[in-house]
Amino acid sequence: MPVKLVFGGKLTLSDPKDFPVVIVGQLPHLTSISFDDVKIKLSPRVDKETFDQAVGNLRPSPTDTCPLWLRNATIAALPLKSSRHNTPSRAHSLSKLVKSCLTDQEEYVVIVCERKDAYALGCAVARILPLYSGKSGGASNYTLTVEFLLVGADKEIPLSKDDLHCMSASAHGIRLAAEIVDKPCSHMNTDDFVKEAEVVGRELQITPFIVRGEELKEKGFGGIYNVGRAAEHPPALIVLSHRPQGATKNIAWVGKGIVFDTGGLCIKARQGMCGMKRDCGGAAGILGAFYAAVKLGFTENLHAVFCVAENAVGPLATRTDDVYTHYSGRTVEVNNTDAEGRLVLADGVAYARKDLKADVVVDMATLTGAQGIATGKYHGSIVTNDENMELWCVKAGQNSADLVHPMPYSPELHFREFNSAIADAKNSVADRSNAQVSCAGLYIASNLGFDYPGVWLHIDMAAPVYNGERATGYGVALLATLFGQMSHNSLLKYVAPPVSIQEAMEVENEDSSKKIRRH
Repeated sequence: MPVKLVFGGKLTLSDPKDFPVVIVGQLPHLTSISFDDVKIKLSPRVDKETFDQAVGNLRPSPTDTCPLWLRNATIAALPLKSSRHNTPSRAHSLSKLVKSCLTDQEEYVVIVCERKDAYALGCAVARILPLYSGKSGGASNYTLTVEFLLVGADKEIPLSKDDLHCMSASAHGIRLAAEIVDKPCSHMNTDDFVKEAEVVGRELQITPFIVRGEELKEKGFGGIYNVGRAAEHPPALIVLSHRPQGATKNIAWVGKGIVFDTGGLCIKARQGMCGMKRDCGGAAGILGAFYAAVKLGFTENLHAVFCVAENAVGPLATRTDDVYTHYSGRTVEVNNTDAEGRLVLADGVAYARKDLKADVVVDMATLTGAQGIATGKYHGSIVTNDENMELWCVKAGQNSADLVHPMPYSPELHFREFNSAIADAKNSVADRSNAQVSCAGLYIASNLGFDYPGVWLHIDMAAPVYNGERATGYGVALLATLFGQMSHNSLLKYVAPPVSIQEAMEVENEDSSKKIRRH
């Protein structure tokens, strides 16, 4: 059994001799508490003098730790500063500090923070507790309890059961997404992904809609079908739909689920192919986010669309020069079989518009290597037709610690990179030095339609989907936070961008002039 993660809204009695503990927070927060506030976690092994001296000796640069009692009690300080493009919670530093202090036995983490940072920091712990292990001894089996000691204006009001339920559901979604990404294709092929979606569907009492194998070809899903037709396990379009009573809006999250990417006939080199089990990170993140959002009471219609395939090499593999028709009706001339993610997502977003009548379409994918060059290992790259959505997504990223940074949206400048003499478009750009991340997103948007009256957001998270050799569960907390105003959960509403997307959609409908191509 893997590590069990439990959240608590107040500190409980424990002895460091039996249950190791790490107390972590920003230095101003640690100095604002007294020994009496944490005595319940440290006595009888640590006294007031030792605690006060340890806090006084902390010199974070950028972080610092000080042992209080052997290795079983530690106090740790997060960075003093956080730049404007980072998360104010310092969640990434917390992940590293807590991971370095874990002892692989039942233990506690006490997070000293303000209420506004609690959600991001709780999710940060979930990101360092992987579920999958292929080792013969299996995964570590113990309970890690995270307890919160709030400081600041809300320090007298502990986190409620509703708040803790929010963290637990989000943590489950994060760890589920990471598990799917961590599993190799021998354990996570397209059939296995379908089963994962069915498991989530059963837990949420939702029956998935599935189009699979040759039926994809019959129904016109030319992108998904042709990318995945050479593999042993058939490609699939999977849809989970949450339709609560009283809902008036349709939200669609569309995920790229390439369970392994060889590059197809434009085959990758050995080094480039290692780690391509992670190419389903967008779909995995959306599955985890869908679980969390529905579990926490999403108030509008929410559809999770998974475009699942294995980009394999074989007699049936897509060739360069082939021409296929997407679900949108647009044709594509394939000039790069290793640009397959946009081919499957093109079908997914078209389905979201045509069949699901989506007012908001979000696609999320490990789409381009250029993303890591453009925005790095911590920030996903976003492209959107809506300025408000761009601002809210950046804010949601900071509040959740799934960081993002915007790329230009200028189809009239960039989409010409896909010009084809014989089809509506090629699938790979002519000039790889010209806004690759934006161009890749625009290919997807072209199948949604540049005349689409709703809100479209593209999230490229190829680099943040993993850290070292482990998946991060990226995207779960981001989407839950971004759409938090559509949740019944009070904590999600608290950390969500202040103006709801639903209200913005109503404004957009009244004033379509807001949809200008601002870049």
